[in-house]
Amino acid sequence: MGGLSLAAVLACAYGALLASRAVCAWREIRRQSALPTPNAAFAMHEVAVLQPILGGDPRLIDVLGVTLDALPDARFHWLIDDGDTHAQSVVAALQATHPHACIVVHVNPSAPDGVNPKSFKLDRALAAVEAPVCLVLDDDATLSADALARLVAALNGADIATALPGYVDDGERLPGRLLAQFVNDNAALTYLAPLAWASPVSINGMCYALRTARLRALGGFAPLLHALADDLAMADQVRARGGRIAQTTAPVHVRTSIDGPAHYLRQMHRWMLFATLLLRRQPMRMRVLITVLHGLPPLLLWAMGVALSVQPTMTGALCVIGVLVLRAAVPAWLQRRLGVSAPQRPLLSLLAELLQPLHLLHATCVRTVRWRSRRYRVHADGGFHVV
Repeated sequence: MGGLSLAAVLACAYGALLASRAVCAWREIRRQSALPTPNAAFAMHEVAVLQPILGGDPRLIDVLGVTLDALPDARFHWLIDDGDTHAQSVVAALQATHPHACIVVHVNPSAPDGVNPKSFKLDRALAAVEAPVCLVLDDDATLSADALARLVAALNGADIATALPGYVDDGERLPGRLLAQFVNDNAALTYLAPLAWASPVSINGMCYALRTARLRALGGFAPLLHALADDLAMADQVRARGGRIAQTTAPVHVRTSIDGPAHYLRQMHRWMLFATLLLRRQPMRMRVLITVLHGLPPLLLWAMGVALSVQPTMTGALCVIGVLVLRAAVPAWLQRRLGVSAPQRPLLSLLAELLQPLHLLHATCVRTVRWRSRRYRVHADGGFHVV
């Protein structure tokens, strides 16, 4: 090791990997920022916004209202359940306060066992869509007119375009801030950095767009019905037909109320379980790439901390401190390049990364997830049944 302690070597490996990922993400941000600015007003008239809505989140009315205000000329299709009184009251209130908005409400029966409720509602609504472009947007996500225009413009060279997620944690307690830190720290590194080596293999299911004719040619949402990870199933459907996924830097802002540690654990468990499904479907080369880029850094972080504790040296301590400063600076730098003003919490950021291997272990061992008021047992092929 040339006199370097193990902690120093591990810190250098972590720093080199982080720096290379950051540079690749920055290059993609710079490339997309140089693209022509699309016409946001024109794009809105072309778009049908499909939003499956599920009651229960106290922020629901505010989030849906923000999107209505941001996209006044879009055509909204709100997909609700016939027994969801909270969602029905929210929809009625927003229709009353936004009389000029183009809103079509689709009331749906409960999805059968083994059928994804979100995909079930989307599949039933697709026949009523007349707009040239379909935008699938979660009910806890908001999108600006500029971001929508960038998604639509990306469809000129791709079959599906997806946005870059960012969490808004105003008013959240520690679990909500921890979840937001995890997403905001990793968005650019997870979605943009790998584009230097490979095409996207999945999409951000919170927000994606397709041309309606192309969506129908792919079979609509029917191929997604029996997959709990509907975003992964949609990406697989596009790629299986020779289609191209465009990962854009267009931001989608997510506002979900995390009501405590248990809710945080459920959310992370679901995301990590879906990540294992994604990894299982990839060829070996892609598995290795995903593992090195996303799985190795938290393990290196743990290892250098343990190594420094076992063999404390001045060189090792300086290298570890330098790496911690670097990992605090990189997300802030990338967020500035993206025009994101997320709060910087270095200690919370460090905790979020250290917890990732534990969340992944939890997802590997426990195959039952809770999604709002529902519980599902997830099978290895991505199918599921209600528990």
